[in-house]
Amino acid sequence: MSLDIQQLAKHYGDSPVFRNVSLSLAPGEFVAIVGESGVGKSTLLNCMAGLDSWDHGSVHLQGHNLGELNDEQRALLRRRHVGFVFQAFHVLPHLDVAQNVGLPLLLLGQHDDARVQHMLDAVGLSGLGERLPQQLSGGQLQRVAMARALVHRPALVLADEPTGNLDPATAARVMDALLAQTRAQGSSLVLVTHSEAAAARADRVLKLHADGLV
Repeated sequence: MSLDIQQLAKHYGDSPVFRNVSLSLAPGEFVAIVGESGVGKSTLLNCMAGLDSWDHGSVHLQGHNLGELNDEQRALLRRRHVGFVFQAFHVLPHLDVAQNVGLPLLLLGQHDDARVQHMLDAVGLSGLGERLPQQLSGGQLQRVAMARALVHRPALVLADEPTGNLDPATAARVMDALLAQTRAQGSSLVLVTHSEAAAARADRVLKLHADGLV
C-alpha cells in the first residue's frame, strides 16, 4: 500500500477545516485518527480517497497523484485499491447480504461466490447470505459493510467511526473482525474514531487539529 499526503489544507469558503496535514502510511499499517468533533476527520478521510477536494498540498495513492486525475480516474483507482467502512453502514436494502458484499467484485468484473462466502464466514455472518438488511441487527449490518469493504482485497481500508452506533461489546467484536481481516490481507487501515478502546489497538494514533496531525 502506498499513501502519501503532504501539506494538505482544506477550507469551506473562508473557514479553514485543517492545514499542514502530512501522513505517510506503511504497507499493512493501522493508523487511528482522533480529534474533537468538527475538526475535519471525516473530510480528511474523504480526501485520502479523492472523494473530496482540497485547497493545497498533495495526495498520492498507489503512486498516483489524485490531484492530477479526473473524477472517472479517481473512481477507478478507488474501485481497485480502496475499501470503505462507514458508521451508517450504507447497505442496499433491496439486495440480500451476499449481494451487498459482492458488489465491489461485480463492479470489477470479478464475480466470485466463493470469495463472498469466505468473507461472510470470516466476519461471523455464516448462513446469513440470503437475508435482507432489514432482518439484521446493527452489529450484523456493520459486519456486512466490513465484508463488502474487504472482499476485493483492497490495499487501503478507510473506516469512519465504524463502531460509533454499536454497544461496547458489539463494537469490540466488530473491531476484532476488522483487524483480523486487514492483517490477514496485508491491507493498510486508517480509522477515524472517538473510541479510545479502538484507537488503542492502532500501530499509531494521530490527533487532527486545525494546524495538522500530531
